[in-house]
Amino acid sequence: MTAEVRTEPIVHERHIEASPETVFAFFTDPEKLTRWLADAATLDPRPGGVCHQIHIGDDGRRYSMRGEFVEVSAPERVVFTWGFEDDDVKVRPGASTVEVTLEPRDGGTWLRLVHRDLPESERGNHDAGWATMLGRLASAVAGA
Repeated sequence: MTAEVRTEPIVHERHIEASPETVFAFFTDPEKLTRWLADAATLDPRPGGVCHQIHIGDDGRRYSMRGEFVEVSAPERVVFTWGFEDDDVKVRPGASTVEVTLEPRDGGTWLRLVHRDLPESERGNHDAGWATMLGRLASAVAGA
């Protein structure tokens, strides 16, 4: 079996009306992460710590994302691996990496998310998913 070609990274940037400290917690605190990204989460935000999330698909199915934290530098950067245990998602656990950088700007936070090493077959779905989820993040932070 030949490995699938990896694509250019997905990059999303947006301004969020909250401090980097507040936004950072929405990536490292399970109670906050489940307000915008996942249905359930187990997080141990330290290098080598678990990053496990349950996502609900549009069809109502539960998808199990398993990764681990690679870098945790509060409140400016968090990096974790990303992949799914479900066979129909072609991103295996640990196969891709999500990097989130937070910078104070204009009274809030400039967020830059880079998702690397996705196979071509999954790029479009993840690109659209991150666009939607980062909109939900901005709303969740505003309601915090």
